[in-house]
Amino acid sequence: MFIDEITLHFKAGSGGDGVVRWRQEKGIEKGGPSGGNGGKGGDVYALAVRDIGILSAYKNEKRFEAKDGEAGSKATRQGAEGTDLEVKLPVGSRITNLETGHTIELLKEGQKELLLKGGRGGLGNEHFKGSTNVRPQESTLGELGEEAEFKVELLLIVDLGLIGFPNAGKSSMLNTLTASRSKVGDFPFTTLEPSLGTLYGLILADIPGLIEGAAEGKGLGHKFLRHIERTKALIHCVSAENEDVLEAYRVVRKELGLYNKSITEKPEIVVLTKADLLSHGEREGRLALLKGVAKEVYPFSIIDDSLVKAFAEALTKKFE
Repeated sequence: MFIDEITLHFKAGSGGDGVVRWRQEKGIEKGGPSGGNGGKGGDVYALAVRDIGILSAYKNEKRFEAKDGEAGSKATRQGAEGTDLEVKLPVGSRITNLETGHTIELLKEGQKELLLKGGRGGLGNEHFKGSTNVRPQESTLGELGEEAEFKVELLLIVDLGLIGFPNAGKSSMLNTLTASRSKVGDFPFTTLEPSLGTLYGLILADIPGLIEGAAEGKGLGHKFLRHIERTKALIHCVSAENEDVLEAYRVVRKELGLYNKSITEKPEIVVLTKADLLSHGEREGRLALLKGVAKEVYPFSIIDDSLVKAFAEALTKKFE
């Protein structure tokens, strides 16, 4: 199951304790202090990987801990440091520390970000030796590692996002233009998760369908809107089945603006999908209406090879 939002609990390692130890010298019961310091606890890092499905691996196990540092030992030996924890998260993740509100975004593969610091190791009695304290009995405990819950949200980073009402033909378009196998049905909301495909190097994403009120969370709400924040451009699908194509177009544009106005400033191509359902005159009439509100408008039908070819060529020429 595809997961694009999850809450995980992370804990950095605690530092090892410092210890009280004494040098063992022949004829001397207790030589000078030789207790070593404890090792530092492991840190917690997020590591960006190119795998949008990796969050599903954390569905059943949501608590992760870095290793604790080891205690110091005799002969002033410092304890080993705890092993760091690297949590693999998909490129495009927005990570929010729910304790502090601090947010980090993973925007490129291999990016590594510190989430939590491990605790410092405690001090052994060797550390406290001085001219007035030649036989120190004190040592300190290691510090606790930082601990917090993190909300991880995946925002896809793609070239073109297919948007529109449910059942607007987005999945069929993606499957036709690319080698994708996005689920297709004759009822709304068959797409419950983003699907990806590639067209001559361009990454296209079929985004879950939108209804009026999505900006307030209706329907699939923010699950739809979050995934188009980072797309470079939008392919706005308006089905020929809509008697009022302008109203269908405006509702979607309104929801985009209510959620995040910057999304409405992205380049947009409008596509009249399912164009084969209309007569030539009806098709031209609805295309003319859409051309009144959008700069680039194309007809599209998955059963009309000439329309598919023309649209694919227009996309690759515009975004090559």
